[in-house]
Amino acid sequence: MVKVGIYGATGRVGKLLCRVVEESDGMELSSVYFKGENCGYDAKLLSKDAADFLAKCDVAIDFTSPEGTEELLEAAENNPTPLVIGTTGLNAHQQNLLKDAAKSMPILYATNMSLGVALLNSLVKIASEKLREFDIEIVEMHHRHKKDAPSGTALTLAEYAAAGRGLDLDSVRVSGRDGNIGARTKDEIAVMALRGGDIVGEHTVGFYNDGEFLRLSHTATSRDTFAKGAVKAAMWLAAQQKSGLYKIQDCLGI
Repeated sequence: MVKVGIYGATGRVGKLLCRVVEESDGMELSSVYFKGENCGYDAKLLSKDAADFLAKCDVAIDFTSPEGTEELLEAAENNPTPLVIGTTGLNAHQQNLLKDAAKSMPILYATNMSLGVALLNSLVKIASEKLREFDIEIVEMHHRHKKDAPSGTALTLAEYAAAGRGLDLDSVRVSGRDGNIGARTKDEIAVMALRGGDIVGEHTVGFYNDGEFLRLSHTATSRDTFAKGAVKAAMWLAAQQKSGLYKIQDCLGI
């Protein structure tokens, strides 16, 4: 039985993760960590700090905030534990912490735990490479409460698109257009963010050329998608013997 800890158990996805783990064969919810009032969890599962939380589980799943993930990674330095992390909006320091921690434990990091998005990333890279004369424009839309923009998923899609053409994303990414900015440059990859309502997540990668265009898109209709993908990844990661930074594609064999 794999003991699973949920870090951020009172968040939108955190609550779903707890339910999915409890409903999954071969897993048990062994530890939960969150800040604020208890929302009905068994007192035996509650952990008072990140170190105590990690000591109670074989693998931990984190869907919190960049600050929360930073706290977890710092605690994991002295308590190496397989970690599945889906937090987006990490800054450079937090990304470096992630890479350093992966030297002493297996960590699976994905900006989107959806199995469909994992495949979409690979398809975007192929299309980018094969359709070199096409302009690439990425549009994402999320609910009004999402704090980071563009979404981590959109930025990951842009990274795969840039990789397909051997480009440095930071050099070619455009995230807004306003005023008399001149014609679109050949290599730029646009990533635009829309916010409104309760939309779980929509991502479209468009490849546009004279006389034709191709659009690859993914729509999440429920956050269950992310929870189920993360739990699947946790079961896989718990069995990995080698430290390292893994991707969702590794879990799926893509």
